[in-house]
Amino acid sequence: MSEALTGHPIGEIVWINGPVVRARGSQQIGMLEMVEVGAEHLIAEVIGLERDVMTLQVYEETSGLRPGAPVYGTGAPLSVELGPGLLQSIFDGIQRPLPVLERRTGVCIGRGVKTTPLYRGQKWALTPVAEAGKVLQEGAILGVVQETPLIEHRIMLPPTTMSGRLTWIAPAGEYTIEEPIAHLETASGKQSIAMLRRWPVRRPRPYRRRLRPSEMLVTGQRVLDTFFPLAKGGSAVIPGGFGAGKTITQQQIAKWSDADIVIYIGCGERGNEMTDVLQEFPKLIDPDSKHPLMERTILIANTSNMPVAAREASIYTGITLAEYYRDMGYHVAVMADSTSRWAEALREISGRLEEMPAEEGYPAYLAARLAEFYERAGRVVTLNDRTGSVSIIGAVSPPGGDFSESVTQHTKRFVRCFWALDKSLASARHFPSVNWLDSYSEYVDEIAGWWREQSTDKALDWQTLRNTALAILQRENQLQQIVKLVGPDALPDDQRLILETARLLREGFLQQNALDPVDSYSVSQKQLLMLDLILHFHARAIRIVGKNCPIFVLHELPVINRLVRMKNTIANEHLEKFAEIRRILDEQLDKVEKDYA
Repeated sequence: MSEALTGHPIGEIVWINGPVVRARGSQQIGMLEMVEVGAEHLIAEVIGLERDVMTLQVYEETSGLRPGAPVYGTGAPLSVELGPGLLQSIFDGIQRPLPVLERRTGVCIGRGVKTTPLYRGQKWALTPVAEAGKVLQEGAILGVVQETPLIEHRIMLPPTTMSGRLTWIAPAGEYTIEEPIAHLETASGKQSIAMLRRWPVRRPRPYRRRLRPSEMLVTGQRVLDTFFPLAKGGSAVIPGGFGAGKTITQQQIAKWSDADIVIYIGCGERGNEMTDVLQEFPKLIDPDSKHPLMERTILIANTSNMPVAAREASIYTGITLAEYYRDMGYHVAVMADSTSRWAEALREISGRLEEMPAEEGYPAYLAARLAEFYERAGRVVTLNDRTGSVSIIGAVSPPGGDFSESVTQHTKRFVRCFWALDKSLASARHFPSVNWLDSYSEYVDEIAGWWREQSTDKALDWQTLRNTALAILQRENQLQQIVKLVGPDALPDDQRLILETARLLREGFLQQNALDPVDSYSVSQKQLLMLDLILHFHARAIRIVGKNCPIFVLHELPVINRLVRMKNTIANEHLEKFAEIRRILDEQLDKVEKDYA
């Protein structure tokens, strides 16, 4: 790589096809090395080598680039900067800070603009925790910095082969991210350690061992937490057609999940949607700490009008930042919206490379790339013996809402949680529009123990309540086929009771208003109490209907309206009010049962 360090060109462009460029030059360049092309030094990455011909994908607009333009090497792969200052930041797909770019070039990003992702001039208050003279292994924590009021940033040794005796560590004080804070005596000599790190985005960060997922990622969304839960360290996909509510569902999870860190990747989304995210997130308040949510959030914005190659890189940028905080012992949630746009970027680049297309024009390696991405989720023991996790929630936008298309089908192979959004539910204003018949979660058995620990009433068994409710909803779907032919009045009352209870489940439990201050977020105990109350009504109503009570008598009970409205009339802090509704329900049902005794 000596040529790359001289600052002289290492080759020249011979062929240009959109973001894909071929150059002839040095044979010392390696695969996935980052280079710069043209007089404006546009950022690019080596994605193919054949003798002295390099194939590059350029992460900036290539209009005006000509054959003969120089190519400069950097000697390093495409990497992200890691250190204090990441949180509360807004980056583009290759980790350029968008607020800095706006100040330099205006609202439209200029080409060839060079800036550092992390600000070099800011001083951070370091508190050392390691002791001089100790032998440290990879990933050991040297000191801590209070990055935001919510998050303590732990300065770690690089997770490579860097281990040895700590000969000096800086005293407590303020330092920039480039100043040395420690000296390490290693087998290869003395190493100077700073807070600033770099890591290749396409290489997963190492950990000690992987753990089974056993703790639920609480989202506060009842249909997800109660029916189709996601474990911390798990992976989920949200497929849905245009207008089904993918973005708002991911934003709800980002706002309310109990993850320590949230990384939101807008990959190829429409500019107006990303504008809403960028304007709304800084105003949001964390429900637990009452601090701004941005204090534990990183936003990566790569809109549909940005260069398509940077869209492909943005996913890897986000997951690498997530793994960095995971290594500190944090639980990180990654929202990728949407992986379909990412797959389309792969397809466009593959087409320009003239590769043989597979199904629907996607490259043959689409499944491998999806697997590679989702496999980076997991709950692990880190190199410093802490427990951390990365949970990935990816959105998929199948054309026409067709779940049989390639990206959705391949993604289903690599995730264990499938939240299928239904356009017909969205059209009926039922949100979240998660279809309870098509969705599934394979984490149910693993987190059953977590639900038992959360329940303050041991008589409430989450799995029993969940299975009973899903059975009622599935039975309703079967009965709806008959209703469409002959109408509901032709059904016997016991079957009409199924329809009535299913209506209560749909309107009183599954529907959730993201804009309602009470209903937007439900704690797990509230979810159990709501579901138990509806199923308690159903269990008692079965006995009453068996005594020849007409179903309309139960439907017209005054308490039924309270069952539907309890989601936005009982706040998370006043769960004792459920006992009052249960008392009123039993009183009214006792009266009806007495009338038909």
